[in-house]
Amino acid sequence: MWPFGHKNKMRRQERPRVLEVNRSGVRLRSDRVRMASKAMAFSLLGILGLFLLWRSWSWLMDQLIYNNPTFSIQTIDIQTDGVISPEQIRRWADLKVGQNLFALDLSRVKRDLELVPMIASVSVERVLPQTLRLRINEREPVAQVLQPMGPGVRDPVVFTLDASGFVMLPVTPGQRAVPWGATNQFLPVITGVNYVDLRPGKVVESPQVRAALRLITIFERSPMAGLVDLRWIDLNSPEVMVVHTGQGSRICFGMDNLERQLWRWRAVHDYVQRQGRALASLDLSVANNVPYTTVDAAAVPPTPPKPAKTVRTNLRRKDV
Repeated sequence: MWPFGHKNKMRRQERPRVLEVNRSGVRLRSDRVRMASKAMAFSLLGILGLFLLWRSWSWLMDQLIYNNPTFSIQTIDIQTDGVISPEQIRRWADLKVGQNLFALDLSRVKRDLELVPMIASVSVERVLPQTLRLRINEREPVAQVLQPMGPGVRDPVVFTLDASGFVMLPVTPGQRAVPWGATNQFLPVITGVNYVDLRPGKVVESPQVRAALRLITIFERSPMAGLVDLRWIDLNSPEVMVVHTGQGSRICFGMDNLERQLWRWRAVHDYVQRQGRALASLDLSVANNVPYTTVDAAAVPPTPPKPAKTVRTNLRRKDV
């Protein structure tokens, strides 16, 4: 009997210890739940406090700045170096007198205007307390391309190109601040251009078109500037450019070494002029023994003077 009695006694001695361990576990879990509840309550109070602080700050900013009539736009100062009217620029930017100067998204105004192909860059600035200032840099067209639309359509679509080959649509009379005849708007016409190369807002990738634009650009600084005027450039031949002048000459250019070809043109021009003749045709794509034909100089019309380019030298200002 002794062994069994000994075991029962040991069991009676271990039971309170088990109960004590169970009570400690329950107390520990209770403490953890209580701490978690407190942490959650403090977090919710912190979030609520931050929300109330944000709402208070927003209300204060609305009252002091965004809805404050002191900062309502009264003057829209628009200056541009080109021909687009300030009123048209204001419409493109969706600007109105009375808008709040601080509520206006300047990045949106800049982005909307620079999406217009004729505009190269825009600067937008707040001038406290009631003035919005815009500075516009326009792309300057140097050539135009006429593309027929198809059978039955009489008027072709006109595209303009700047010196880099950026494709634009011409500025319409209703969008202009300067009359058409007051600026140097005579632009050489480039023919033989693939229609798929002409995407407004994109740069032409065609090497032929780029060569034609380079010729137009360097012609203004060449020895032939002022003696003849370029009317159109035919790119239908893949290896040469055929230039037609306002004096009736037909000049064939290669695609490379344009500066040297312009100097050769001037040499031949002076040579035939000393003989009382004028060039009718000249093939500069030939390396040696340049072929040319002449006509009587009296039959050649004089080069019309071009109006000076004055509108792009200074920014034109208009307060709207």
